[in-house]
Amino acid sequence: MARTHVLLDHDGGVDDYLAMLLLLTMDHVDVLGVVVTPADCYIEPAVSATRKILDLVGRHDVPVAESTVRGLNPFPTIFRRDAFCIDKIPVLNEREEILTRRVPEAGQAFMASALRAVPEPVTLLVTGPLTTVAAALDIDPRIERNIREIVWMGGALNVHGNVQTAFESGQDGSAEWNVYWDPIAADRIWKTAIPITLCPLDITNLVPVTQAFLRRLSRQRRYPLSDLAGTCYALAGHQDYFAWDVLTTSYLGKPEMFTLRAWETEIVTAGPSQGRTRVVPGGRTVRALDQVDLEQFYGYLFAQWSR
Repeated sequence: MARTHVLLDHDGGVDDYLAMLLLLTMDHVDVLGVVVTPADCYIEPAVSATRKILDLVGRHDVPVAESTVRGLNPFPTIFRRDAFCIDKIPVLNEREEILTRRVPEAGQAFMASALRAVPEPVTLLVTGPLTTVAAALDIDPRIERNIREIVWMGGALNVHGNVQTAFESGQDGSAEWNVYWDPIAADRIWKTAIPITLCPLDITNLVPVTQAFLRRLSRQRRYPLSDLAGTCYALAGHQDYFAWDVLTTSYLGKPEMFTLRAWETEIVTAGPSQGRTRVVPGGRTVRALDQVDLEQFYGYLFAQWSR
């Protein structure tokens, strides 16, 4: 495959670390840096865990930056606290010091400067909200031309969202969390000309993290990456879990597993549908992952994490 330059922006949920773990196994991908957005996490342990994972896979050359943006609708505490657990996993704490560098500038400034410096356009892989990307564009609008595309886990096009009324009263259930955290930022990106490839709930709902998958992953725990992945998934065992960010990331590794479909869409920024990604004629065209070969996908994960 042709080499792909990728800047990762994640928000510290369990599946964000697994998405990064998968991305780092892709031989054709050059990871230029990782930005952690303080959305589905507490930021300090999320940045620490990110650096430790980079150390684990021998990529302490990849810089990590902490974004200082804020969203409109915070993730529930029960989601965000997982970052503390990930940061304390034994396989990540065998060394006394972390080698991976944490850059001093804020994540949005780092993203803007990194994109200014690239000799060719870069893919932004975003597995959290789009707020840091929007903030980087506010810092320097010229970087838009250096973004080849945004591959984003976000939205629910023709299925229900996952912002439950149990957590957010007054919402109609149509929003997906990465949009809902900051729909203003998502709308800001929708108004750019940057190509967007969306991994919405429509397809992630088809890819559950099943007990059969976890048992097979456990059988290869002799591999450090499989051991870490299995431990991370164990933390999420109290809820229905899907391969949200991991599926999104796998598109960069094996795009031939997917079929895609174009949709005309808009972001709802206010009211009971705030955070909804609505399909509307004449809206902003995005490409969405539509179908995936499940056997190939699960097999790809087992193969990539067998190291």
